[in-house]
Amino acid sequence: MDNEIQLISDGDGLAVIGNPTDVDRFLVSEGLASQDLGLERLKSAVGTGAVVAQAGSEIAADSGRWVKLTRESAQSVEKYGLRKSSKTGLSTGVVKGPKGQIRGFIEVVKAPRSLLTNPAILAGAAGIMAQVAMQQSMAEITDYLATIDEKVDDVLRAQKDTALARMIGVGLVIEETMSIREKRGRVDEIMWSKVQTAPTTIAETQVYALRQLDALAEKMERKTDMGDLAATAKEAESAVREWLAVLARCFQLQDAIAVLELDRVLDASPEELDGHRSGLKDARQDRLERITLSTERLVARMNAAADSANAKVLLNPAASPAVVRSSNRVSASVHDFHGRLGIESGRQSSEERRWTDAAAEAMDKVLEAGEEGVDAAWRVGSETLDLAGSVTDKLSSELAGRARRWFGDGK
Repeated sequence: MDNEIQLISDGDGLAVIGNPTDVDRFLVSEGLASQDLGLERLKSAVGTGAVVAQAGSEIAADSGRWVKLTRESAQSVEKYGLRKSSKTGLSTGVVKGPKGQIRGFIEVVKAPRSLLTNPAILAGAAGIMAQVAMQQSMAEITDYLATIDEKVDDVLRAQKDTALARMIGVGLVIEETMSIREKRGRVDEIMWSKVQTAPTTIAETQVYALRQLDALAEKMERKTDMGDLAATAKEAESAVREWLAVLARCFQLQDAIAVLELDRVLDASPEELDGHRSGLKDARQDRLERITLSTERLVARMNAAADSANAKVLLNPAASPAVVRSSNRVSASVHDFHGRLGIESGRQSSEERRWTDAAAEAMDKVLEAGEEGVDAAWRVGSETLDLAGSVTDKLSSELAGRARRWFGDGK
């Protein structure tokens, strides 16, 4: 029907389906960026018979666009009151706008058209939406890998572990299969046979990379000497970038396998598509949670090291700031990585504590102790003067003058 737009949301994305002109008007009215949904692929989910043939003709006449749901885009469609199904987890609804106008879409209070009431088509649409979402994530990871210095293949080649070495070959086979899929529009049994064992290799590599990050966190925790801590923190900067690159590649290939799986199920057992989509979504979330747990543990350890370094800056004027800088760089790397995988995280950088500020605070605390702390104050003042001379002439002059004003000549 004219001016009607059918909406389907799976929580990650929004499918906007209808007459091409009406779809464009709706997207413009809401200010939503979109990409092609590939709606024609739903025909394989329809089946046969007069009723489904009619649904198939509607699909052929309709246009489908996919919108990534962000905080802003989700708010823009909230007002249409999509109804969520407890069975499928999908939210659906129909909106209608006045003919010839850009704005003014309203909810249609009547039974939706066959597209939303046909379980096979609805399951197919949800499966395609999941594929589009994962392909977008894969593209974002490709951009991420291109922005870092380390090339993931170089990292993998440098390792002696068997699972890591196999990752390069697995990646090539998956990419080849994805290319064939783009040309054929489906995944047959022969294509699937090439990649069906790949998930094991990818999982082994992911576990290995996570263990490397855990080992770095434990190594940071064991260091107590500030010089050793600074060296370990510096080493972590490049190591973390490398292992994050490996994890990103793992996640990218796992999404590619999921895309191929959904095509294979759609082609071979369309009635199982909805359950398979739901299972893949849960598995993907589990992977994200494991990655989040490991990377956040590392960041927490780096932040703790930065706090410890700031507390000891008075006696470690060179090593302590180095620890803080390395900690901040590792945190920034993890934050960027999280963003590419859609993991929400708050980045908090540690501020380097100036040595002169630490020295002044130490002296102030001693002075607050009163006359009984004079002897202790003199010891701190003497140690500060000696240390000042080993840092820079400027700092030495500044602190020496301050100490003399406070303590006199020490007699």
